[in-house]
Amino acid sequence: MARRPLPRILSTGSAQFARSRELARTQFARSRELARTAGDSASDVLHPLITITRGLRRLAAAGRRRWTETPKDKRGALLFLVASVVLVVALVPYGPLLAVITLMAAAAWQGRDRKPAAPDGPDPSRTERLKALYEALVPYFSAPDDPEPLYSHGGDWEKALPEYEFDATGRVARLLIRYPAYFTDGETQARTRIEHLLTSKAGRGREYHFDWDEEGNELTVSALAPLPTDIAAQRFVTAPGETVLGFTDATRVRRTLPLTHGGQQRDVPPVVWRTGLRSTEPHLLAVGQPGSGTSTLLRSVALQALQHGDVVIVEGGGTGEYACLTGRDGVLAVECGLAGAVASIEWVATETERRLIAVNRARQAGNPPPEDTKRPLWVLLDRPTVFTHLAAADGRKDPQSLLQVPLRHGRAAGITVVVAEQWDALDALGDPVRQHTRARVVLGPATAEQLESVLGAPPHTTPVADTPPGRGYARLGTGPVHRLQVPATPDPYDDATSEAHRQAVMDLLPERTTPMEAEPSPRLTKADPEPEPEPEPVPVEAVVAESS
Repeated sequence: MARRPLPRILSTGSAQFARSRELARTQFARSRELARTAGDSASDVLHPLITITRGLRRLAAAGRRRWTETPKDKRGALLFLVASVVLVVALVPYGPLLAVITLMAAAAWQGRDRKPAAPDGPDPSRTERLKALYEALVPYFSAPDDPEPLYSHGGDWEKALPEYEFDATGRVARLLIRYPAYFTDGETQARTRIEHLLTSKAGRGREYHFDWDEEGNELTVSALAPLPTDIAAQRFVTAPGETVLGFTDATRVRRTLPLTHGGQQRDVPPVVWRTGLRSTEPHLLAVGQPGSGTSTLLRSVALQALQHGDVVIVEGGGTGEYACLTGRDGVLAVECGLAGAVASIEWVATETERRLIAVNRARQAGNPPPEDTKRPLWVLLDRPTVFTHLAAADGRKDPQSLLQVPLRHGRAAGITVVVAEQWDALDALGDPVRQHTRARVVLGPATAEQLESVLGAPPHTTPVADTPPGRGYARLGTGPVHRLQVPATPDPYDDATSEAHRQAVMDLLPERTTPMEAEPSPRLTKADPEPEPEPEPVPVEAVVAESS
């Protein structure tokens, strides 16, 4: 069966639309070029007038400053001198004309552009630095069979390094590097060698961002400014279900948060972790060395979670890092012992199952979920592998084995699990924790291999050896790797804490309620069965024996 031809209006409409769109684009580009040319021409024509106007403004400012600096007792004499000069100029033949010409010449001289002429190239010291970088890259970007090598010993470095910027100290701040097309820029090892070389030659002690343009065979190296470490804990402008892990660079984050620091307002790009029913990364794992800031991160998360939910804290270190949260409104438990940790995590597993059953029954009945299943529940575990060793020595159940239900079904039940562990005990974490914690944070000094093993991808910046507490990297699921600085959330009961940071944390703590040791919360204890009512005693009537 032959196919019918399309109507002419359908076959020609798309072509006409494409031509009209191309014509409009061409006219817009032409009009923009004409506007730019007209602006440049007007600037060239009006340049003398702009210069004279600028000079007159500077002369008026100088005269006003001279009048202000003159003492009041001498202003009369100065005013009489100026009036005499004006009178003499007015009486001299052609005096006003000569005065105007002199004033215009002085204004033109004062309004000239006083910026020093930019040098044609860098100074000798910076030129030697660029030559050293070029020579160091020759063994990596050259091949013996290349007929026209871009990199060769003693070659032209300006072709390979066309753009460069230096900071105030004379070190490289930004550098554009061109490399030959046969360089294996798709291999991680080849990239790592180049990045390590540039980090050593451009200046140690700084973090560099490497942007590889594989299509254009260009590498852009940028020296990153250190992240702010003086941002204290505070109420962040976020929606329910959003948690601020820390702050990062504005290179890959389009959102900023208004912050208050020292009475001043500033906008800083944050790393926001979204949890809840539609989250793709419902649980988080933080890894670091002792003193790297993992406990600080958990305290920051706890203070934000208490705004809309409840928190259960299990601390394996036994250092009392979370004593300030004990007995607070919304804090269900702060456990430091093995028995309490097992009981709390077991209750969380039971609560997960209860919420799932209640939500399932409500959906089958066509009703909304019950209110007691909507309130978020956060489970924060600091060094849970300590309890693993204690449980094995005491013959008890491992608390990590009880996390399988909250980790697997926690997103549907509104339960979020956050685990913080140290590098030396990372292998002791169970498989459920490794599989279901898709949001990852690494704090403190770490090698590139360690970062890739935890985050799943290498960072685009070079890690430094000396890092402040709370400094590291974060990756949410399969997203990019971000630099991270956790807001300062220290233990307010620590003597080494500054007064400003202590007060900032104390202002965020909820009101203290009855301690759980004195009155256990009914949400963490199983309801005891009500005693059955005892049967009432049946009165026994006295029977009088009949005498025969």
